[in-house]
Amino acid sequence: MHWNSFAEFLAMGNHALYVWGSVVVMAVMMLAEPMLLMRGRKTLVARLKRQLRAEQAETLANCSASRQSRRNTPQE
Repeated sequence: MHWNSFAEFLAMGNHALYVWGSVVVMAVMMLAEPMLLMRGRKTLVARLKRQLRAEQAETLANCSASRQSRRNTPQE
């Protein structure tokens, strides 16, 4: 297409609402995707840290219980 003025360019042959609406939606999506990915990564890292702490606490509790049961077992 060839436009004779900037106003004709903005009007996009009477399809401005569709064209510029699409551009705006695409720009919003391009800005939102990295932000959503960063938020998801932070959530995942936090969940994995909580899981690791829980597993370490469980391991520590199991070791303590194992030591305690060995102390209470009669020696030969």
